Amino acid sequence: MSQPAPPVIFAPARRLGQRGRALHLQLRPGAATYLIDDMVADVAERLAFLRHVPRRVLAIGDLGALGLALYGPETEVTGLDPAAGFDLEAPYPLRGFDTVVSLGVLDTANDLPGALIHLRGALAPGGLAIASFIAAGSLPALREAMLVADGDRPAPRLHPAVDVRAGGQLLQRAGWADPVVDSRTLAVRFSSLDRLVADLRTQGLSNCLANPGPPLSRQQRAMARERFGSGTTETFEILTLTGWKR
Repeated sequence: MSQPAPPVIFAPARRLGQRGRALHLQLRPGAATYLIDDMVADVAERLAFLRHVPRRVLAIGDLGALGLALYGPETEVTGLDPAAGFDLEAPYPLRGFDTVVSLGVLDTANDLPGALIHLRGALAPGGLAIASFIAAGSLPALREAMLVADGDRPAPRLHPAVDVRAGGQLLQRAGWADPVVDSRTLAVRFSSLDRLVADLRTQGLSNCLANPGPPLSRQQRAMARERFGSGTTETFEILTLTGWKR
């Protein structure tokens, strides 16, 4: 019996446009890149701790920063990105890598278990996989502001996300060996709600839900701005999944 298709939570076309726009915005001077920068630094620390020296790397997401972080005279880095049409939820076109790193893209996969299975499938035996993306504890201040703006009829504004417990279950289901799941928080202070929204767009975190709900009215936007306030510290939770292919 065939498996039922996963629910369509995220719209592929909107996700593609979101990702392409974000990569374009990141080319601007002073663009917000603190989330991907944090993920890249974390990957470098994990590789050093595990004493894993990458030789043939598949980098999914931000190739430029990741390529620099992992660069060595004998390291071959191949990059794939959803903005270029790479399908996270299909078998990868390349295989046999000793290291596969996915940064900031799996949070909008409709079939996340399948995406993790395909990620593992790109590894050679003994290879290491690291995947980081935004997790369930992110953006509490924005969520509260949206609830206030929507009143008695809350609309889908922010993406559903995975927590640590669900991450562990996903890795077991995907067949990763010696799985490790952990999360960390990154606190960022914003002068206004508009500043936060601009940073979210620049980092590919704007709404790409299949059913995103109606746009906010002018009054609702004013209510959300007032609730969010100025000088507000927002929290991003970053989930990292690590495992091997035996």
